[in-house]
Amino acid sequence: MAEQAQNISAIPTDAISNIKITSVWTFLLSIQWSESWLIGLGLFHTLCFAVTLVTLRFYRAQVCHFLLMVGMVYSAEYINEVAALNWRLFSKYQYFDSKGMFISLVFSAPLLCNTVIIVMVWVYRTFATMTELKSLQVKRKAARTKRKTE
Repeated sequence: MAEQAQNISAIPTDAISNIKITSVWTFLLSIQWSESWLIGLGLFHTLCFAVTLVTLRFYRAQVCHFLLMVGMVYSAEYINEVAALNWRLFSKYQYFDSKGMFISLVFSAPLLCNTVIIVMVWVYRTFATMTELKSLQVKRKAARTKRKTE
């Protein structure tokens, strides 16, 4: 019991304690959202969502946006390592754990939500195109059979 108490006191006061975290919600509530870099990150995600919505009409721009977001998610582990080493330069607290929970929830998850939206739009367009193609094939076949009977 004394050993457990010693381990609890060894947790830095500026880090998020895993003992207090029981769910994703409590983890998100334990973050100090008023820090300027987190506000900037929120604005970045808002901008990414706006670009996702704007590029719905422009396929090539949407592909570029999609690839950029996937690239950022892919590099999240590296970003986490660099941020863990330099967190004192931009943050009051050390959020960047070795398992990457913070960067996964706050950085990667919103980007992945945007990429899922894009993929859903692509699937919808594919189905719409296939439906249109099939209806054109049926119309052509009906026109051919009508010509043959005349």
